[in-house]
Amino acid sequence: MLSRKEKYNIAVVGATGAVGRRMLEILEKRGFPLDSLTALASARSVGQKLPFMGREIEVKELQEDSFKGIDIALFSAGSSISKNYAPIAVNSGCIVIDNSSEWRMVKDVPLIVPEVNPFALSEKCEIIANPNCSTIQMVVALKPLHDQYSVSRVIVSTYQSVSGSGQKAIEELENQSRNFIDEEPLQNNIYPHQIAFNCLPHIDSFLENGYTKEEMKMVDETRKILDDSTIEVSPTAVRVPVFYSH
Repeated sequence: MLSRKEKYNIAVVGATGAVGRRMLEILEKRGFPLDSLTALASARSVGQKLPFMGREIEVKELQEDSFKGIDIALFSAGSSISKNYAPIAVNSGCIVIDNSSEWRMVKDVPLIVPEVNPFALSEKCEIIANPNCSTIQMVVALKPLHDQYSVSRVIVSTYQSVSGSGQKAIEELENQSRNFIDEEPLQNNIYPHQIAFNCLPHIDSFLENGYTKEEMKMVDETRKILDDSTIEVSPTAVRVPVFYSH
C-alpha cells in the first residue's frame, strides 16, 4: 500500500521509448510532486540523457535492485519486462502502473480508466493495469450510455497511428514517406507491407476467430472495465500512416 506523501520517488521503466518519453513529458507538464525521478531502460540505452524540467537525467539499466526506495513505478517496456519485473517492484514496496497488456486480464489486477471505473481501485492494489489505447477512448463514451440504457452490442472501427508500434515504426513511416516522394525503393522492417500512404487492417496477429489480438483486447477489456461480460463488441483495428494519435 502506498502511503500519502508530499513528494514521491518515481521510476519510469522503458524511459527511452516513445511512450516512456511521453510519460516524462506529462510528469513535467503536470507538475507531479516528485522527490526523485529514475529513468530505466535496457543495457543498450544506459548513459543516454533525457531532458526533464530544464536538466538532463541519465538513463540507468533496469535491474532487480532498481526499485529500492521507489514509491511508484511506471512500466512501458513491453509485456515480457512487465511480467518479469513488476512483481520485483511490488516486492520492493512499489505501486506499479503498467502500460503493457501483461496484467490487464488478471483477475485481481484492476484495469482502470479514471473517468470510468475509479471505484475499482483499493488500498490493497499493488499493480494497476492501463487498458489498450483504443479501449480507453471507447469506454469513456460508452460508460454514460451503459449506465443509462445498458449497452448490449458495440460495432467499432479504430484507426491507429504508427506510434502504437513504437519508435522504430515512427522512423519507418518517416523513411518510407521520404523514399516514396523521392521515387526510391521502400523497405518494410516493422510492418508486413508498406505503411506510407497506405492503411493496414492488421494490428498484431490474427486469431482463429478471425479477429486480431488487438481487436480482442478491446472486446475483453471493455467487458472487464464496464463489469459486464454480456456486452458484445465487434471491433476492426486499422493501422494508418500518421505519426501520432488514434
